[in-house]
Amino acid sequence: MPPIHATRRRLIVTCALALTSAVAGGVHAADWPERNITVIVPYAPGGQGDVFARLVGERLGQALGKAVIVDNRPGASGVLGTRLAVKAPADGYTLLLGQTGEIAINGTAMKRPGYNTLKDLRPVALVGDSPLVLVTPASSPYQSLADLITAARAKPGSIAYASSGTATPGHLAAAALAAGIKTEMIHVPYKGAGQAITDVIGGQVQFFFASASSIMPHVKGGKVRALAVSTTKRLPALPDVPTVAETLPGFDFSLWGGYFAPRATPDAVVQRLATEINRIIVEPDLRARFEAEGSAVTPMTPQQFEKFVRDEIAKYARLIKATGARLD
Repeated sequence: MPPIHATRRRLIVTCALALTSAVAGGVHAADWPERNITVIVPYAPGGQGDVFARLVGERLGQALGKAVIVDNRPGASGVLGTRLAVKAPADGYTLLLGQTGEIAINGTAMKRPGYNTLKDLRPVALVGDSPLVLVTPASSPYQSLADLITAARAKPGSIAYASSGTATPGHLAAAALAAGIKTEMIHVPYKGAGQAITDVIGGQVQFFFASASSIMPHVKGGKVRALAVSTTKRLPALPDVPTVAETLPGFDFSLWGGYFAPRATPDAVVQRLATEINRIIVEPDLRARFEAEGSAVTPMTPQQFEKFVRDEIAKYARLIKATGARLD
């Protein structure tokens, strides 16, 4: 057994090292950022997440005094870019602009996505939350959601709906609609929203839950008819279009995007990011732009955003289990 004074000496050294580490960590957070910040967008340029990252990133860089660089890493339904983000050092210099699919859906819809959202990522701030818009061809006989529901119930399996891919929010929203009205509908998955929109305009499918930002020009141009929106509140850009929830209470689906950091990122860094991002997204010109494109702007603390993410994961897990939708 070592002498008491030797044990005490080791205890003192251990405590000193721990204190030094804690102080160093505090200094690191206080000095952050000392270099440029990278925001990984796990999709190609031009999509909703990319727009969020670039518009907010430019102003975030100005606020922090360092450049915020957007790094597009598309592939495997958002998995490739998300894996890079979770493996990055938890120092605040690599962030993820995560969206509904890779954050709330992949963990259930895939056997091995290579990450666990709640264990590997820390929600920082929600940027925008965009409803899906249920649209039909302008030439379709359906003038309302009630018309579509009546037709679907009258002849199960006669209504075909498009999606931008299996287990995407649009697919799962349509599946939830079919389940909610207790009838069968045919799912026609596409490899993206572009071809799905083309075919719904052309009448090859009867309806499509499209993102508000992608479908709004076609609604305004009269190429499609908007029957309902997927969130519990009506869309300001389409105030006369009802929500699905007005017919099926509790129906709530959206495409949202927000900033995430590796889970072990220091509290002070996360809080600084959240404060700046929440300030930026409510700047009048930026907020007006997001809302004109169909995105609601709802500032959240990191704690509120984490609860939001947990609720979304649980919701989609229940639906994927009920529908059997898989991505692999």
